Formats: sequence, C-alpha cells, structure tokens
Amino acid sequence: MADIPYDRKEQLKQIESGLLQGERIIAVYDAIGTGTGFLGLTDRRVIVQDKSFVGKRMAITSIPYSKISAVSVVSNKSIAGGFFSSGAIAIHVGTHTYEVEFRGDNKAHHVHNIILHYISG
Repeated sequence: MADIPYDRKEQLKQIESGLLQGERIIAVYDAIGTGTGFLGLTDRRVIVQDKSFVGKRMAITSIPYSKISAVSVVSNKSIAGGFFSSGAIAIHVGTHTYEVEFRGDNKAHHVHNIILHYISG
C-alpha cells in the first residue's frame, strides 16, 4: 500500500474501508474549493467525497468507469499565458458533471490519464 499516492492518511483509510472484494486503490487526492473533500481512484471506479449537501452533510459517491462519458482537464490560464498552481478535472456522468480541483496541475493530469485509460479501454 506504500506505493499509493495520497495527500491525507485519513482519506486513504476512508477509501480503504469501502473497497469491494479484490478492488485496488490507485490514488487518493485531496480536493480544494467548495463542495468536494477528496477524490479516490480504484481499478473499478472513481470515488468522490461531496460536501455540498445542506446541513453539513456529505456523501461518498462511487462512479463506475463504465458510466463516465468524458473526462476533461480544466486549467486556469493567467493573462501572461502561464498556469496557476492548481488544476481541475471535470468528470461527465450522464447529464451531471463533477468538477474537482487539486493543488497542482500534476495531480489533475494524473487523475485525468487514469480515468481516460479506464473509459477508453
């Protein structure tokens, strides 16, 4: 398990506690901004912690790769043409889009590439 990239141990443990038989964690990244607490990737699904529910409630949403129609990298370009130090991805599932922002573009690109691998296979 030591080779799994993650930002926070408690988030990794939360994903571990909900794994299906034989499911393997690929990465768990902390999210920034409103609404999303973290995003986890396994070899079967994307797991998003959603904090946007009323009354400080939250949900852990599992999105099977087979239900994802597209994934996008969303970057903020500055006027000078460079990128800010955060990156976001958008995961399109039916008519809903989950947008998750990370600290650093490299995490957004890693998540994007993993999802793309599973949805294009």
